[in-house]
Amino acid sequence: MPASISDIRLLLKVKKLPRCAEARRVFITGGTGYLGSSLIPVLLERGHHVRGLVRPTSKRNLPGGCEVVSGDALDARTYQNLIRPSDTFIHLVGVSNPSPAKAADFRAIDLVSAREAIHAAAELRVPHFIYLSVAHPAPVMKAYTAVRAECEDLIRQRGLNATVLRPWYVLGPGHRWPYALLPVYKVAEVLPFTRQGAMRLGLVTLEQMVMALVQAVESPVQGLKVVDVPAIRAAQDSLAREVTRQTA
Repeated sequence: MPASISDIRLLLKVKKLPRCAEARRVFITGGTGYLGSSLIPVLLERGHHVRGLVRPTSKRNLPGGCEVVSGDALDARTYQNLIRPSDTFIHLVGVSNPSPAKAADFRAIDLVSAREAIHAAAELRVPHFIYLSVAHPAPVMKAYTAVRAECEDLIRQRGLNATVLRPWYVLGPGHRWPYALLPVYKVAEVLPFTRQGAMRLGLVTLEQMVMALVQAVESPVQGLKVVDVPAIRAAQDSLAREVTRQTA
């Protein structure tokens, strides 16, 4: 899969960061999607080994350098024995272009795939599970946020060491219309009575999301860590500081 201009720019920026002291072995679902296709090349550039789960017909859609694993994200039995020796499991599967009209799809795809991934990671005692959730509570997209919150509850119930990222909307190629709302967000983030909600439901860029996911990979946790919008925005600087601390 050829890299986009934005992906090339991100890789050039990543090359300037100090390298992680310890390479991770990453298993990723949803690697051919909007976030995954940008994340995998960055993880590889950082020296991590990546295995991507795809259906057999989608093998060519994974970025070059990623090890291909065939299976069905909706049925962990098709891939559970292929997760090891990974020490990090990233779950990015979800319905593309979410909208209120896709409530049934959220339960059939987002919920089922996450439940299967969480079960597999728990059974294998994968050291670190990374889940892409969504900011909540929220005034819209009730079905979407409810499913993601339910998945977070499953993570807690299974006792996984997990990082949960909670963006609201990710700006990037093909996802640019909310840029028109940025002035409104800027005002809302300043006013005391709207600041908390505006920060929780703020916009983040694709680059910020990728860097936040990289930081999560390179900073495994004990227990459950929630990464909200302000932390996602600050991930690149936090990543540089963390790597410097690890290598000092």
